[in-house]
Amino acid sequence: MDIRLNDKVAVITGGSTGIGAATAIEYAKAGAKVVFGDINEEDAQKTLNTIADTGGIAKFQRTDVTVETEVTDLMETADTEFGGIDTLVTSAGVLRGPSVRIDDFEAATFDSVIDVNLKGTFFALKHAVPIMKRGGGVILCIASGAGVRGGSSSVAYASSKGGVNGLVMTVENQVASMNIRMHTICPGGLATPLKLGQIAESAKRDGQDPDAAVANARNSLGDPAGVARVLTFLASDAASYTRGQIFTR
Repeated sequence: MDIRLNDKVAVITGGSTGIGAATAIEYAKAGAKVVFGDINEEDAQKTLNTIADTGGIAKFQRTDVTVETEVTDLMETADTEFGGIDTLVTSAGVLRGPSVRIDDFEAATFDSVIDVNLKGTFFALKHAVPIMKRGGGVILCIASGAGVRGGSSSVAYASSKGGVNGLVMTVENQVASMNIRMHTICPGGLATPLKLGQIAESAKRDGQDPDAAVANARNSLGDPAGVARVLTFLASDAASYTRGQIFTR
């Protein structure tokens, strides 16, 4: 099946690396106009260069998803420059405090993860929906198996991703009448900077060689591009009969 996103406009948070970057690249290959935000400007340029090399159209805007005005600006950029938003992917995320027991977990660490992973998703939905409701669309919120059907190495990460799942289950009923389809996406273990960083930090905490731990883990971790292909299908008209949570490798 040749999945095309011609004439669609996609906004992606956390689009500089990992799932977000892979999705921005795949969406552009499929014909979408992509606007992505991130605080990582160096890797954002690499993503832009990759998209340009394949003839795609993309714009990067520095966006801290914990700052509501910056998220608002990202959505308004997509609307003013490309005429709307057809697809929103919320992939901005952090994992902090791996392998820290609940009684040692710092409240500040917990708050920082919730702010990015959950509140950042909330801000994106809040400010994309008023634009998307003009013509309908698709919202894909990146959660995880952690917090949805299992635990995590991090108390905060599992809490945030369980919160994203609950947020989607609530909002999807509110936007269905606007012709907006929503999915919680729960990827498995992937070779993203987020996952590899967690592995290195946990190894260091356990007195092991973090570089060796990362090298060993790469053999069993999936490629973010595989998830990006799933997200490309979900953003397309071919997925109009798809519903609910989506679990990937």
